[in-house]
Amino acid sequence: MPLSFTDAEIQAKAEQLGLVDAGTPLPRNQRSRVVAALTTEKRRPAQKADVPIAQSVVIEPGGDVTVDGKPFPWVLQAERMEVTLSPDGAGMVRLTMPALNIQILKPNTPDEK
Repeated sequence: MPLSFTDAEIQAKAEQLGLVDAGTPLPRNQRSRVVAALTTEKRRPAQKADVPIAQSVVIEPGGDVTVDGKPFPWVLQAERMEVTLSPDGAGMVRLTMPALNIQILKPNTPDEK
């Protein structure tokens, strides 16, 4: 569901941010900045429990990748892999996956059900 804001909400936020004094109209070139601030407030931040974390990622010579003991089923470009490890063995793996079509779906929030 797209977010929308009334002129009154935008004006109130502009005053709160100190972009304009109370009752002074907001210049049109500042409107997007205020809408961005309102959007950031409305967006629900991801909770730690919402983000899946792999217990184990194994990258083998030749580019085979296993995630939690299961083969990662997509073609990966090994030359675009970035691996960051911390001393305790935890880390971050960034992979490049070629695709012909990409979709990003927004999960339903509890109030949209």
